Amino acid sequence: MWVVILLLQIMRVLAQGGPSTVSDPFKEAKLVSRITVDNSPTEERNYQAVPSLYNIHEQNEPYGISYNYHNYDEMTKWLRATTSKYPSLTALYSIGKSVQGRDLWVLVVSASPYEHMIGKPDVKYVANMHGNEAVSRELMLHLIHHLVTNYHVDPYIRWLMDNTRIHIMPSMNPDGFEVAKEGTCDGGQGRYNARGFDLNRNFPDYFKQNNKRTQPETDAVKEWVSKIQFVLSGSLHGGALVASYPFDNTPNSRLCRSSALCSLFQSYSSAPSLTPDDDVFKHLALTYSTNHAKMSRGVACRSSQKGFRRGITNGAEWYPLTGGMQDFNYVWYGCMEVTLEVSCCKFPPAHELPKYWEDNRMALIKFLAEAHRGIHGFVMDENGNPVEKASLKIKTRDVGFQSTKHGEFWRILMPGMYKLEIYADGYVPKDIDVMVVEQHPTLVNVTLHAAKRKDGNFYRPQQHPLYHRPLKPPPQSGIISSITSGFNNLVNMFG
Repeated sequence: MWVVILLLQIMRVLAQGGPSTVSDPFKEAKLVSRITVDNSPTEERNYQAVPSLYNIHEQNEPYGISYNYHNYDEMTKWLRATTSKYPSLTALYSIGKSVQGRDLWVLVVSASPYEHMIGKPDVKYVANMHGNEAVSRELMLHLIHHLVTNYHVDPYIRWLMDNTRIHIMPSMNPDGFEVAKEGTCDGGQGRYNARGFDLNRNFPDYFKQNNKRTQPETDAVKEWVSKIQFVLSGSLHGGALVASYPFDNTPNSRLCRSSALCSLFQSYSSAPSLTPDDDVFKHLALTYSTNHAKMSRGVACRSSQKGFRRGITNGAEWYPLTGGMQDFNYVWYGCMEVTLEVSCCKFPPAHELPKYWEDNRMALIKFLAEAHRGIHGFVMDENGNPVEKASLKIKTRDVGFQSTKHGEFWRILMPGMYKLEIYADGYVPKDIDVMVVEQHPTLVNVTLHAAKRKDGNFYRPQQHPLYHRPLKPPPQSGIISSITSGFNNLVNMFG
């Protein structure tokens, strides 16, 4: 049947303008569609589409996902086939290109894939940041397949996709993956990008100045998260079995660039570096670990190491690092990101992938649903217009967040009583007492009133930074300083 339709399509094109218009019917086409992004003007984003001839061919091919590793071309083809098969549930776009020119693909999976759903949160997964940590890359493809194929048959999946816009980046480091080797559990081949940079040491850092030259993959992610106000995020890695939460760095950190090397010195662990939202981050990490098949049991990857209690750890307590992505998401944009280490072996043989998918399937889904916890609402003026970039903060929690261009805001919180502080240029500041319950997010709609001073100028409150910088700790001295210097020198030899 599709052959007949294909011939009719060709005849129609020939009648309209000759053979030159169909010289390459399978060539990629771009559908330019407007995507609503928060905290910035509406932008045009190039969603990837395909000509109608390609759609006919793809829609008649069996749709599935195999348990093998997909290189860049195979991954790209599969992502496009998914958008062709499920055009009302998915949208594919690129946030930029790698050093070697490969697209950094993101697939949106949602009941509203092409535009932000007002009042409903955007969430994301970023995988394969280290190119040789390959399990996470395949988990994202299987998660996409699971979501789209279960939308009409699983009420929980349908609820999640109807109320959440899920952005999935299967590979942040496609160049590194191309040179990594299947069956390699340890080592650094493929870990770094094509210029030899560790992308999880390449972001701005709150505690220390990061002088590493910024990379195109990192720049693309920074631009991405500046335009879409993500509420929740998971960064997927390999080489351990643990959910690690911020802070990754500390004012008193030792420089530790290699997770493999640092793991050898777990007995020399640092003190925790806790955020003002430590209760929330612990809960998010536990949500993943307890829904994972074995993570919460504290399984040690090697007999020489200790397992992690309940399968979670504070990042800096495990080993401090400068320039990590999860701290950047939280401090700069108020997005709560947890690092998910999903496999002891970084690049295990493909025949082991089914067990990794089964181990992580429920955890991946349940984690995303945590975006619907805490408070959400709108900041409006007296006339019912949204107030964009209003600064909001939970009293005693000094990491703030902002309202979107639609006046929306979200904050993940545990059950309890809180005081919400709201500030915006030209408006009287406001405090609101809110109660958070376990089952449903609390809707908080805020009306701000314009205010003028006696001199006629608008009231301009002091703007709160996202996070107040702590006092710098005193310098170390004596034997502790000597041990720390020696450890740093050893680590730098392997960095």
